[in-house]
Amino acid sequence: MKKLGVFAMAFAILLGMSQCKKENTSASNDEAVKVPITLNVSGNSGSRVAVTPETGVVTFENGDVIHVASNGVYVGTMSYNGTVFSGEITEPTEGQKLQFFFLGNKTPEFYAENTECSVVISDQTEYLPVISYAPSRENYETGRTAYNATLLNKCALVKFDVTTISEAATCITGLNNKVTVDFATNGLAYSQDGAGSIALPAGNGERWAILLPQDEVTDAVVNSYDGLYTGTCGTIPAIAANDYLAEGIAANTSLRAGVIEGLFSVSATQQVRFSKGNLQYIGSAGNGDDNNTGGYWKFADHQWDYIGETTPQATDNKTIDRDLFGWATSGYERNDTYYQPWSVSADYSMYRSYGTWANLYDQTDWGYNAIRNGGNAENSGWRTPSRSNWVYLFNTRTTASGIRWVVASVNGVNGYILLPDDWSAAYYALNYPNDNSNGFGSNTISAEDWTNSLEAYGAVFLPAAGKRVAVDYFESPSEMESIYINDVGSYGYYWSSEYYEASKAFKMYLASTNYSTNWEFRSYGLSVRLVRDADWLH
Repeated sequence: MKKLGVFAMAFAILLGMSQCKKENTSASNDEAVKVPITLNVSGNSGSRVAVTPETGVVTFENGDVIHVASNGVYVGTMSYNGTVFSGEITEPTEGQKLQFFFLGNKTPEFYAENTECSVVISDQTEYLPVISYAPSRENYETGRTAYNATLLNKCALVKFDVTTISEAATCITGLNNKVTVDFATNGLAYSQDGAGSIALPAGNGERWAILLPQDEVTDAVVNSYDGLYTGTCGTIPAIAANDYLAEGIAANTSLRAGVIEGLFSVSATQQVRFSKGNLQYIGSAGNGDDNNTGGYWKFADHQWDYIGETTPQATDNKTIDRDLFGWATSGYERNDTYYQPWSVSADYSMYRSYGTWANLYDQTDWGYNAIRNGGNAENSGWRTPSRSNWVYLFNTRTTASGIRWVVASVNGVNGYILLPDDWSAAYYALNYPNDNSNGFGSNTISAEDWTNSLEAYGAVFLPAAGKRVAVDYFESPSEMESIYINDVGSYGYYWSSEYYEASKAFKMYLASTNYSTNWEFRSYGLSVRLVRDADWLH
């Protein structure tokens, strides 16, 4: 990264006694003697919102605040009125320098009887929170009317080149975003608050940020502030105070929202990435009308999550959250009766594909929907795997480790782990081939191990979420259908996009000792796991 110049010009500051008084806003003792002071900031009037990218010059705007300390004690604040900084501070210590801190116009949190304070500069969506410091050149003396100081920046101005389809701010985590001031030493220390996030303004293009001193960062994470998009970030070089880095660092949040990063071959020429969880329809957010306005689609929060029997999915109640769906119940209207996610009728033949009555042998899909945590846009690249995709995934593809899948219990949930094409056995020790006598107990994995050692390297988990059964007994109109949920925790059933015959479609069947791709009645409610082609860029 090329250093192109000094980030912010040194500010020549004249400090003098004045009759301009301001209500004290510091954390000092209100009963102490106050003195009014004024700082003239020559040639630096204006707005800090527009830090000049070509030069890195920072200017002030009305209301900006400088914090003042003396002899290890915080003595108050001064604010900018467009011409000068002024205010009342507790009388400084005779014979000691005044210490001036500009803390990005953030409100400090004070510690240890005001001997320390800190600010977090995470939110940079509206303005750039510059951090700067200077001691006065002269010691404080009662009656002295003029003091000088040169305010120097303790941060850097860095440019990011942002690409995103999100309407929210772009968030970069893994950075120092907290500065702590020790008034005893006048030293500034830098650390991470929480995940160490810096939120840039929303939208694409050139985005400037204030970064605090830190070592080179190669593992910064980029996502959208609303959590709907994830992406990549270029290497952020080591940052020093007063750096000005104008060669843009790539920050891309338009890639693969809601996906697991592992690549899986589903044919000889095609790879996919899986969604971060089984598909769910959140009916409880709707109002129960014909279209259940307000209901929405999302991926499960964790790969092991499933709704199962915790809500009555075996009813056609529109306001029930569910993740077991009849085939072709994506909500895509085809002049049919049973196409909504809450459809549970046992009339198999009425769950049609995207074709007409005469075109029962088409495919179907759920991926065209706007999925709340998967990009939240229709037709964004998600799709349901075909039968041939499932077959190739489990039976045919070549992997670096020689392992395609294992049965396991993850965080206490039974299911199948799919390992990406480039999986290395060094990532995590798995029992393979599977000992069928142990079934799902062949591999028992904690939530922590799953997150850090398997999902982090692209592994996919398909929970054994059971199925919703709809049986037509034809005994009487009042007892025509019997609908219930079974096999939860013992078997996994996942739809494919392909028909089998008029009343049936292909599914992926997962048991503790075997698996297969076979057919299922279209009226049965099975799990749906979506994928996105590896070369899809949104």
